[in-house]
Amino acid sequence: MLHTINKSPFSSDSFDTCIRFLQPGDPVLFIEDGVYAVQSGNRFSSAVGGMLHSNPVYALKPDLDARGVSGLTDGVETIDYDGFVDLVEAHQVNSWL
Repeated sequence: MLHTINKSPFSSDSFDTCIRFLQPGDPVLFIEDGVYAVQSGNRFSSAVGGMLHSNPVYALKPDLDARGVSGLTDGVETIDYDGFVDLVEAHQVNSWL
């Protein structure tokens, strides 16, 4: 199952809720304001790092660029819209709103 997170972890509990339901191997994609979670050095970096031990973690590059987010947590892969479509085609999607 592909988990998408579109809310900032600084203003929503979507990120924490997702972690509770995440199964090993499930990809996680951060989009829109959710991309703030993957910036290195913030209070969510260790949780994102922990996810990476058993789950692929992606961030949508256009959303990172639009928000000026750089310096991602090691292991987070950036993808473009084509990559987003590929993930959606390959997995059932659970959007954490």
